[in-house]
Order: sequence, then structure tokens, then C-alpha cells
Amino acid sequence: MSTLAQRWRDARLPVAGVHLDSAACSRQTLAAIEAAAAHARHESEVGGYVAAEAASPALQAGRAGVAALTGMSPGDVVFTTGSGNALDLLLGVWPLARTVACLPGEYGPNLAQFAARGFTRTPLPVDALGRVDPAAAEVALRNARPAMVHLTALGSHRGVVQPVSAMVAICRDIGVPLIVDAAQALGHIDCVGDADAVYSSSRKWLAGPRGVGVLAVRPALADLLHCPAWAASLSALQCLEIGEANIAARVGFSVAVGEHLAAGPELIRERLAELGRAARTILTGVRGWRVIEPEDERSAITTLEPTDGADPATVRARLIAEHRIVTTAAGIERAPLEMRAPVLRVAPHVDSTGEDLESFAAALAVVTAA
Repeated sequence: MSTLAQRWRDARLPVAGVHLDSAACSRQTLAAIEAAAAHARHESEVGGYVAAEAASPALQAGRAGVAALTGMSPGDVVFTTGSGNALDLLLGVWPLARTVACLPGEYGPNLAQFAARGFTRTPLPVDALGRVDPAAAEVALRNARPAMVHLTALGSHRGVVQPVSAMVAICRDIGVPLIVDAAQALGHIDCVGDADAVYSSSRKWLAGPRGVGVLAVRPALADLLHCPAWAASLSALQCLEIGEANIAARVGFSVAVGEHLAAGPELIRERLAELGRAARTILTGVRGWRVIEPEDERSAITTLEPTDGADPATVRARLIAEHRIVTTAAGIERAPLEMRAPVLRVAPHVDSTGEDLESFAAALAVVTAA
């Protein structure tokens, strides 16, 4: 096991089986858990609001860490309760026309939020894998300029990396704000860039606790956001963070971000890409399943499409019950405009091994045959 993988594993409780589900929820470190618990104990001692004030330096460090991973400034970052909440907050104060261009494979709950907020949606041109075609997209956006381009950098249903940098350049030139959904991307692929807003959750590749997210908005867009009359000296962006919150979870997430930065984001990205290639090599040829991503795709996510009628949800349940292997069954609601059938998603983190992937392939063959 590599030094990075060993450090990652040593920082956590022993894994109960094989965890190949980091695209849903990674395993937290003992340090992140203890930081959240320590804050909860402090709340018991002095009260929640006094404890929250005392936690300000830790939370500011968390914002600074997110800023470093997105190319923003710490003051551009606010905490949310998750990715969905971040998008909902942004759409609720959106200052421009309600027109959006997004991928045909857009995440289903995002589509629902656009519809609920009255957005008119147009699809971005993509290839057979659902990857946006920048040249065709530029033509389409110039011909019919939306008020927002929303790009999910890495989908929930498919481990295909989108060309975010190319789309940033195009949107900058055209003058259209680019909003990046980095729920599957932050801590997984390079998210440093010049997007107008980036949002993500804590529990996936950054291995923070559930129930936390972040929204980062550049000043040029943040200054346009609708600011309520009662805000006084607060900016519209700062208002989005006001309200009751699980500060303990935010503290734990801030620790997780710090640990990620200390481990080396580039090293982590390289290891994840390596594991993705290994998984696709091992899983190609497993009877009854087709690997969707190209073998050299630079993501750790591998999605398997059943070819002989296997039900991914049933297979996932049996893998857990009979082999203690955790994966994700992704239904068509993940990307209802693109998916035609449910898939099984495999998402190892840096401490996964070739033996883990081989064990999964063997167990998948057994479960499928049965």
C-alpha cells in the first residue's frame, strides 16, 4: 500500500469490509470526528452561540481551504447544508433572467430546482458519453445566450470529467456566468479555475461529515445578488449563511478540508485516477455488465450497466449483506434526461487496493450469476 493510502487508512477506524462508495459518502477521519464532538461538548459547556463564536477561526480556516481548492478567496465562501441547499440558495437570490443552459445528463434534483424556480432550460451539446463539446457549445451559446450556464463537473451517474476550464473560457468571452456543481468533483478532480460560482457537499471526496456544504461566489456575481432590506451591513452572500446550523459538523468539515490539503490535492487526484483505471481494467469483462467510462478517464468513478437484466439495487443489497462490499445503485432519477436504465457505481478512495477491486469483481460475478 502506498504511503498516501496507508496514512489515509491509519487516520480512520478500520473499514468494516470493502468501501467502494466514496462518491456517495467517504469515511471520516478520527480527527474530524473528534473536532465535531469537541465542539458539541463546548456547546454543552457555554451554549451554542458562544461556542460558535469560539469556532470562528476553525470555520474561517475551512473557508480558506475551500477557497484554495476552487480558486476563490475565503470571503467568497459560505457554508450550506449540502450541494442541493447551495444551489437552492443561489437560485433564490438569482439576479438575472431565469434561463439556463446545462447538460442533458444534468442531475435530476438540480433539474427539479430549476423547474421550481421557473427557469427555462436549454441543453448543451455533448458527445456520446455526455461530455460537453466546447466548440459546439460556444456556437450554441452565442446564438442563444442564456443568463446562466450550469455545468456539473462530474456526474452522479457517470464518471466522465467535463472540460470545465474550456467552458470557463468560453463563458468569460461571451459574458455568461458559469455555475459549477462540484458535488462529485471537489477533492476528486482539479476545481481551481475562474467559474463565477462553485458549490459542493462535504461528505464525498473530502471525507467530511454529512449535512454540510459550501457555496463560493465571485464578487462580480455576488455583488449582483438580491440583498434583503434587513441585511444592514451584511452582503447578500453573507445573508445566505445566516440561520441555525450544525456548527459541529462545519468544524468537522473544516478539519477534513485541512487534512485533504495537508495530504496533497494533486497526489490525491493522481491516486484516484489510478484507481479508476485499475477498476475499469479489472471490471471490463465481468459477465453481465458493461463498463461505461473509457479506461483512461481521469476519475475514480466506474459505472456498470447491466447487460443481462441484473437489477443494480438488488445486486448492491446482496453485495453488502453477503460480501460486506458497499457500492451505489444509481436509478434513472439521477439523470432522467440521459439515463435509460439503472447502473451500479463503484467509487474507491485513495486507501482502496487492487485486492479490494479484485474482491469486488469476484463477488459481483457470484451475485450476478445467482
